[in-house]
Amino acid sequence: MKFRVLGSVEVEVDGRAHRIPGARQRLLLATLLVSGRRPVPAKLLQAELWGENSPPTVENSLHVTVSRLRRTLRKIGGGRPPELLTCALGYLLDVDTDDLDLTVFRAGVARARVTRLTDPERAHAILQESLGLWRGAPLQNITAGPVCRATVLQLEEEYLTAVEDGLRFSVEHRDPAYVVGELRRMSFTHPWHERFIDLLMISLYRCGRQAEAILTYHDVRERLSRELGVEPSALLRNRLEEILNHAPSLG
Repeated sequence: MKFRVLGSVEVEVDGRAHRIPGARQRLLLATLLVSGRRPVPAKLLQAELWGENSPPTVENSLHVTVSRLRRTLRKIGGGRPPELLTCALGYLLDVDTDDLDLTVFRAGVARARVTRLTDPERAHAILQESLGLWRGAPLQNITAGPVCRATVLQLEEEYLTAVEDGLRFSVEHRDPAYVVGELRRMSFTHPWHERFIDLLMISLYRCGRQAEAILTYHDVRERLSRELGVEPSALLRNRLEEILNHAPSLG
């Protein structure tokens, strides 16, 4: 059995995706999966699944939801479901790290960052394979509680950083003209992620489009001033100076 959270929460068996029935079963599964094979206390699960207005019978309701998820996993996985364990510290879903896309993604990104010191091409391939695990916004088919909401925010940042790593490789080791469009899209979609804007300015300059690189800076400066009342970061200000002075490091 393979488990997916980088997109909708689902289970895959022999290449076939299965959705978990019931909103609370899905949320319970998601919470156990993102907790990384660590026991999750019953009180935390109760808050995650029912919020602050838990019913008086919440302890029994949690037992029922756990039992239903166990049955669902047995039904989907046949004789091969992971164990949903009850222990003194709470509940734990014993899933191998290789069977959860989240942990596979994180391991791949870490491996790429080590590998790029000696083999940038191989590192880029590992990174693209890791990014290929994403099927959309993480945990998108659940109404998340505090644990899952925090995990979504963390994963979105990890995703943007990995995308940035991949685009930086293309700018530095391949023809930057091929990633200008993607950098424009990422800069538009994530306007406060200034490292995408920095890479866009570098790419435009290296493509002989110095005026567009300078205009990109001023567009961002105007937007930051209008919407947030702040100036661009030192990163972008220094990049503009390098472009204006035709710094050799940008060639």
